[in-house]
Amino acid sequence: MIALDPGTTHTAFVQYDHGLILDADHLPNAEIRQILIGREYDAVACEMIASYGMAVGASTFETCVWIGRFIEVARTDVRLCYRKDIKMYLCGSMRAKDGNIRQRLLDIFGPQGTKKQPGKTFGIKSHTWAALAVAVYAAETNIKYK
Repeated sequence: MIALDPGTTHTAFVQYDHGLILDADHLPNAEIRQILIGREYDAVACEMIASYGMAVGASTFETCVWIGRFIEVARTDVRLCYRKDIKMYLCGSMRAKDGNIRQRLLDIFGPQGTKKQPGKTFGIKSHTWAALAVAVYAAETNIKYK
């Protein structure tokens, strides 16, 4: 599976298989699109934008456009994962912040480790934590394709 945390210009991804992080990075959207065109995955999971009644800016709509472009080229159906569902699944609270989600993932996978003794999440940083959260949520809940 490949899991995506999309953004306006860059998207974080994690290649995930049965609890193993095979690859993770944060790349320009055009490169992510080329990865989806060039490879076939058993599943693609993508964090989806949701409206909570607040005004949003242009960057939110730009991200939505990229989500659509990823869906268009994926060689399988894309599982759309909403942040509120991921928070509830991993942390049991809608009030969970990025730090809470990161800590929960560390609880699952163990410490990051060091360069000499890397842990399972060694090298994961920034938005890639969110992509890992999407991967864990999608894999463990087996959510339906949208």
